[in-house]
Amino acid sequence: MLFMVIEKYRDGDAKPVYRRFNEKGRMCPHGARYLSSWVTTDFERCFQVMDCDDRMLLDEWMQNNDAKAKKATLETLVSDVISTRG
Repeated sequence: MLFMVIEKYRDGDAKPVYRRFNEKGRMCPHGARYLSSWVTTDFERCFQVMDCDDRMLLDEWMQNNDAKAKKATLETLVSDVISTRG
């Protein structure tokens, strides 16, 4: 399953998140896979696409990393999948 994870950096400050990433990596649990991400030009939000068969793993990852950014998750579909559903 694909998920869009939307991070809003605490106080609009992305530096603590990237500092932790450089020190510890993405810290994803086994079974959750990072695919891609985009950051807004004001560096206040990040949009990550994650692949994970067990939503609970993704929720656990988000709770463990919530101190530096507030996260929301949306289950997503790829457009070619939508077109085959008619």
